[in-house]
Amino acid sequence: MSSNVETSNGQANRQPINPAIFNWDTRLGLPRFDAIAPSDFTNAFDHALQQDRIEINTIADNPQPPSFENTIEALERSGEALNRVASIFWNLIGAHSNEDLRALERTIAPKMSQHSSETGANANLFQRIDTLWQTKDTLELTVEQTRVLERKWKGMVKSGAALPKEAQEELATINARLASLGAQFSQNILADEADWSLHITDDADLDGLPAFLCDAMEEAARERGFNTGYCVTLSRSIIEPFLTHSTKRNLRAQAFEAWTSRGRHEGDHDNRPLVKEILDLRQRKATLLGHKSFAHFKLEDQMAKTPEAVQELLETVWAKARTRALEEEAQLLSLSASLGENEPIKPSDWRYYAEQVRQANYDFNDAELKPYFALDSMIEAAFDVATRLFGVRFEEQKGTAAYHEDVRVFRVFDAAGEPKAIFLADYFARPSKRSGAWMSGFQSQHMLPNTSDNPDAKEGQLPIIVNVMNFAKAAKDKPSLLSLDDARTLFHEFGHALHGMMSNVTYPSVSGTGVARDFVELPSQLFEHWLMVPDILKKHARHVETGETIPDAMLEKLEAAEHFNAGFQAIEFTASALVDLAFHTPQAEGANDLDDVMAFENSVLDALGMPASIAMRHSTPHFAHVFSGDGYSAGYYSYMWSEVLDADAFNAFEETGDPFDPHMSKKLLEHIYSAGGSVDPHETYTAFRGKMPTPDAMLEKRGLM
Repeated sequence: MSSNVETSNGQANRQPINPAIFNWDTRLGLPRFDAIAPSDFTNAFDHALQQDRIEINTIADNPQPPSFENTIEALERSGEALNRVASIFWNLIGAHSNEDLRALERTIAPKMSQHSSETGANANLFQRIDTLWQTKDTLELTVEQTRVLERKWKGMVKSGAALPKEAQEELATINARLASLGAQFSQNILADEADWSLHITDDADLDGLPAFLCDAMEEAARERGFNTGYCVTLSRSIIEPFLTHSTKRNLRAQAFEAWTSRGRHEGDHDNRPLVKEILDLRQRKATLLGHKSFAHFKLEDQMAKTPEAVQELLETVWAKARTRALEEEAQLLSLSASLGENEPIKPSDWRYYAEQVRQANYDFNDAELKPYFALDSMIEAAFDVATRLFGVRFEEQKGTAAYHEDVRVFRVFDAAGEPKAIFLADYFARPSKRSGAWMSGFQSQHMLPNTSDNPDAKEGQLPIIVNVMNFAKAAKDKPSLLSLDDARTLFHEFGHALHGMMSNVTYPSVSGTGVARDFVELPSQLFEHWLMVPDILKKHARHVETGETIPDAMLEKLEAAEHFNAGFQAIEFTASALVDLAFHTPQAEGANDLDDVMAFENSVLDALGMPASIAMRHSTPHFAHVFSGDGYSAGYYSYMWSEVLDADAFNAFEETGDPFDPHMSKKLLEHIYSAGGSVDPHETYTAFRGKMPTPDAMLEKRGLM
């Protein structure tokens, strides 16, 4: 790797480039994170962007007639340097950022957007791709090659390649501004989360809190610089159990207000004006590209296809969920009245009273369950399921450095004992990490000629996959304990990770999670089902102190309470999905010119009959799925769309009587986990199941039938 960057005018920018960003020469082919500083990224990006531009222009200006090999496959091979610097940078931005990195993000995000726009406006490149697309039936392409060609063609059309020059320039300006706004939106949420904590010094204010939560809050206080006391933070693994168990209504209200008002404060971190501008720009973008709305633009190549199809699914669930939630609210009111608390149930109260009802009706609580769900045991449970389904094996590489000391590194081997992937697991909350849980990667699997530094990658490229979560870290020398919801989150994100690690395709653009947005949640949500398989629980859910297997009586209580609070959970999610869709469709007439986005959010919820006792899971100013980028914009519904698929898919195993049925496991691997985006999602799901599902299995699974 050259240490000089050749600028566009031929002058050398002689600032050095850190080779550690591009040469991943550790034993496992990982970057040497300790050798990379934030100050290295500016020159690295400049070099990589220029290198990528040279590679793309070489393909576009090739004097030979276009072929799949010299155009599409050449594009698939290009951009290695840019992929490497970008993967390191964006993973750090999400999981371990600092002020220097966040300042860089605000300049790099629009720069990357501009680079993408320039590629999309490359007339020679589009002409080559369009020629191949128009003659695809004569090219004797494989199914995967046809899918890759289709993606390249549609991607360029969506990038404005078919637009006049003036419209292309306008689209590039819009995209660059959207990139800047998305970065700022995310940073504002992180700032609010990092800045807020509730420091508790009076032990009386710990009333009702189980020991595991007090331990986590004590550790959080130390991390926040307090020598004494306990801290409630906005990490979901602390805030939710606090709202569930604290008897102090005033403290619950204070914590809930901080949690739900992220991004909704006057001043530098206010996301409301950003949302207004984002919506306006998205609508302008959709109009430029010939679509009625941004939702129509986004859904065109998804499984749902149209906003109307999404609306129909969400409204079906909403009607059933609202009826159930009002029944649940009546139970909570009855309980609170019996305690002499004759006030309406507020959103900050719901979890507390619901827990009291659950204890009364099902005779168990989260604190009783949690000692059986130690983090290490649940990691082993997820690995065990993967081994039994797909034959893969995980080997921890202790002492292998990653980007933070808490990150664990594993080598993954397939059923034949061959290297399959590298898996990084980053489980604990910290101020430098954004909230939530996700899967990402440093590189994706493919079978093009080897460009990897990993000596295990004999052909193509091994995937390097990351799971990031925000579990509360226990005090030193104590095990970290998970709630049942935390354990489901771990399984969910590991399902995404398996989708990346089990990928078996030729081309990187359709590798792993490179699928339709409303299909991508299928492997993750499906994997959650195996957490509750009795054999898995009996093997891995053992008491952290006694080693006792989770009792049958407790499993029976879990099964009996499976659909408890189902209305609340469905309302939380579906309200968020319906507001997202309304913001991005014509039904939201004038939504893109709103002076008050919160008034619009409230108008949508009022029209739905949103219970006053429940809040959206993600209110607009901190709805990062939708406004930190456009990944889930007009697409938050996709979790539920995929849930229709995952409920039906797990039924396929239940029908055999064996949750690890070898025949179904083989079909699951072939058609869902390893196929990536190489096959149309309707076709690959039908190949697995024999048919497309109806919502019935999902509604039954949620207890809403």
